[in-house]
Amino acid sequence: MFIRALFLFILVFSASAHALTPAQANAMASGETDARIEALNKALAAADDKTAAFIQALIDDEVKVAGGKAFVVKNDKASDPATGAEIALPADAEDVINNNRMRSELDNAMASLRLFSKDEKQRAEAIKTLRNETDDSRLPIIEKAIASETSAALKEQLAMVRASVLLNSADKTKRLEAARLLGQSNNPNTKTLLIERIRIESEADVKSTLQATLRTVESSLAWGDKLGAIFSGISLGSILLLVALGLAITYGLMGVINMAHGELMMIGAYATYVVQGIFQKYLPGAFDWYLIAAIPVSFAAAALMGAALERSVIRFLYGRPLETLLATWGISLMLQQLVRSIFGAQNVGVENPSWMSGGVVVMGNLQLPWNRILIIVFAFAVLGGMAFLIGKTRLGLFVRGVTQNRPIASCMGVNTARIDTYAFALGSGIAGLAGCALSQVGNVGPDLGQGYIVDAFMVVVLGGVGQLAGTVYAALGLGVLNKFIEGWAGAVLAKIAVLVLIIIFIQKRPQGIFAMKGRSAEA
Repeated sequence: MFIRALFLFILVFSASAHALTPAQANAMASGETDARIEALNKALAAADDKTAAFIQALIDDEVKVAGGKAFVVKNDKASDPATGAEIALPADAEDVINNNRMRSELDNAMASLRLFSKDEKQRAEAIKTLRNETDDSRLPIIEKAIASETSAALKEQLAMVRASVLLNSADKTKRLEAARLLGQSNNPNTKTLLIERIRIESEADVKSTLQATLRTVESSLAWGDKLGAIFSGISLGSILLLVALGLAITYGLMGVINMAHGELMMIGAYATYVVQGIFQKYLPGAFDWYLIAAIPVSFAAAALMGAALERSVIRFLYGRPLETLLATWGISLMLQQLVRSIFGAQNVGVENPSWMSGGVVVMGNLQLPWNRILIIVFAFAVLGGMAFLIGKTRLGLFVRGVTQNRPIASCMGVNTARIDTYAFALGSGIAGLAGCALSQVGNVGPDLGQGYIVDAFMVVVLGGVGQLAGTVYAALGLGVLNKFIEGWAGAVLAKIAVLVLIIIFIQKRPQGIFAMKGRSAEA
């Protein structure tokens, strides 16, 4: 009986020793910043739920002080931070002011406490917050978190955080240990930490180890940059592919120089915006699926507009490329003004569904966004659908027959005028799909198509007129080439360099990457 009572006494005493005390709360809330940070670190070493709640209240600006005593104020009610009991708030109580340095320390303190959360996502977020931590007072809690962490990936990240803290240790052995550990890091912030430490390091052997580690980290980051440039190039190439696929029909197969192709993309993007608005107003619970509904709507809206243009204007201009160019340029201006009149001149925002948010972290300096990944998949899905339609269906057979030899197709009973409309509508609908995809990576506005129309024509001409395979190679090639040149020369010079290279290539090979085969091409 005596032993049990003694055990309970020790348990209660130890719990009260680790609980937040009024003195600790007062020290964290008032005084100079250095003193408040010192008090925060002392409280953090033996933190309990009350400590965490008080730190969160400081972050949320819910703490007032009066007469050197701290009060937590929520919903106009004051309470004691140590006991939680409701107390009267003095009339002269003042808000606690947290400068940027104090806020950073409070955020890191909360992140340290979240290292022990049962939720793995919260622990991951806490580690991300602590990546730049250099205060060695946090070392015990970080080492405790490493010992208790069950996820191998998170334990490895915590080891990198620990190494960052050890890097500023007064102990030479610990700094050498940190230098060796940080050699495994591929976080861009590690490079900054190493450079700063090398600048102030006085021990020659430690400095040499740090420099070797820096070279290793830079090499790892360089690979991340290269892979990032390749992915960005493929992403840009997939967008150019979507934009150029429609032109591959209207220009490549039909020979129509359609300067309104960018505005057909714009119509697809605004159709996506309208569908988003309908889901937000009438189907908010199903908002994540609005994009699925927007795909056929954007295709239909652009295809109907394309069919109307073909029947009303373009059908009278076949074989007259200059007049077609001028007419479609005028139509593009009219469509831009129409959109400005309906939706306004300002850009409108189209939100990503939740399943397109975030990304896949491949390396410390390389994250692949889900919206870009899914656009790449979408572009190749559209390519596959278009190739099947043109190569395997009755409509595709008629389109190929009419474009290759219109008189013979007409003699065989094909309604060439109707096929022209179908083909132009198909190309326009694919432009609408491109607009739908573009709405997920940027704002939608009346000038949306202007930034892509020239690049789309270059892709079609470079790939070979009427060649789908050439369009794919040209789109991806231009995208990757543009991003690599942009990395060291800037966006403007990259555009100029790509244009010069295309001009040189066309001079050497006028028919593009894949030349059209057949009698008409040889004539």
